[in-house]
Amino acid sequence: MKFLSSLLGIKHPSLREGLGGLGLSGWLFFFCIIFSSCIREEQQSMNPKGCFEALWKIIDEHYCFFDYKQKEYGLDWNEVHRRYAKQFENQKLTTMQSYELLTSMLGELRDGHVNLTTSFDYGRYWSWKEDYPQNFSDALQRNYLGTDYRISSSLIYKILPCNIGYIYYGSFSSNFGDGNLDAVLNELSTCNGLIIDVRDNGGGDLSRAEQLAGRFTNDELLVGYMQHKTGTGHNDFSEMQPQKLKPSTGIRWQKKVAVLTNRSVFSAANEFVKYMKCCPKAVIIGDKTGGGAGMPYSSELPNGWSIRFSACPIYDKDKQSTEFGIEPDIKVDITAADSARGIDTIIETACQELSK
Repeated sequence: MKFLSSLLGIKHPSLREGLGGLGLSGWLFFFCIIFSSCIREEQQSMNPKGCFEALWKIIDEHYCFFDYKQKEYGLDWNEVHRRYAKQFENQKLTTMQSYELLTSMLGELRDGHVNLTTSFDYGRYWSWKEDYPQNFSDALQRNYLGTDYRISSSLIYKILPCNIGYIYYGSFSSNFGDGNLDAVLNELSTCNGLIIDVRDNGGGDLSRAEQLAGRFTNDELLVGYMQHKTGTGHNDFSEMQPQKLKPSTGIRWQKKVAVLTNRSVFSAANEFVKYMKCCPKAVIIGDKTGGGAGMPYSSELPNGWSIRFSACPIYDKDKQSTEFGIEPDIKVDITAADSARGIDTIIETACQELSK
């Protein structure tokens, strides 16, 4: 089964991103899911129409957000089939025309975890971030970091003039160890508060999100729930399984902490923000996150193109989906006036909040 073999390849990005933080019981639970619900597709023709039918069916039977997105914006996957099937009646479609039509159809899902991979392009939906203000600037950040900032593995950090610690972490795909976190938090321990900036962090390894968030709680916290598909129906799901955040055994931060967000915070980074929302001394500042609350699976079309899609929904502690993002506690954008003066409005707001 191509679906199973693609998932079990340890180099597969979906596996690294989706499974990193499950733990022993989570791994056993997940492999039960895999062996009980592998995608078994009927043979379809390799021509454009056959690939269209195969792709539509894979998504129809295994995608996890149909009900949610029908309620949010009226998605009707059967109507999508009727509309696009007419365009695939033309068997003279070129490879590029077929690819563009399939990518457009997948765009109806409005999901950044849905990607079509070919040898010549990577079909993606990025409106979850491209249609919003950036609210992050390397140039503005340099005004705060200067040239004497420090780097510990993938963590960039400094004590700001207001005596607030600042850590920037740009990707949960970038590794760090517990020793790195101990060293950084120890160095910033004299600060009045701490900023964790994850703006423009598009996700990565979920275990690192848990590893970092575990530094900001002294108690085990209920941070959310997840489900898995149990059948091919749009609403065939298991019962919600609780997600628990355990406190780290290393140095834990005991003062106030602000997490900075923008619309480019996605997937594992979105989960990190969800975890931090549950930490008692944390405040989320900036723009709404980009979302990405489905753990992705992968499959293959008859012509060899790969499709990745959301198959396991994840929820917050109130059992609400964060697929379309998480609202900050303090909503603030970088203003044009501040930007012109070299000021990051979001960092300044965090400094003010932490200095109270």
